[in-house]
Amino acid sequence: MSDKMTTHGWKGTYQYITWKGIKSRCYNCNAVNYKNYGGRGIKMYYRWKDDPVAFCEWLDRFLGPRPEGHSLDRINNDGDYEPRNLRWADAKTQRENQRTSK
Repeated sequence: MSDKMTTHGWKGTYQYITWKGIKSRCYNCNAVNYKNYGGRGIKMYYRWKDDPVAFCEWLDRFLGPRPEGHSLDRINNDGDYEPRNLRWADAKTQRENQRTSK
């Protein structure tokens, strides 16, 4: 863990936990859901991939605090985790946005 992360105080926050989850799903082939993310070519925005502080600060500045009962959602389910493709969404909205298995 970098000193930058420790001094910024993001470790343990929902923003940081979200960043870790995205990075794992996209780049860790041993992650449970890798096949549905990285395995399909879903990537994380290049400025966030190795900079959790940049992700956490962007999230706070542009999407604001996470509304109760919401989590981060990709607007285009086939798109990457990048600034123009993210929003806060409730469980119903996320279910409606899921791709279907064939």
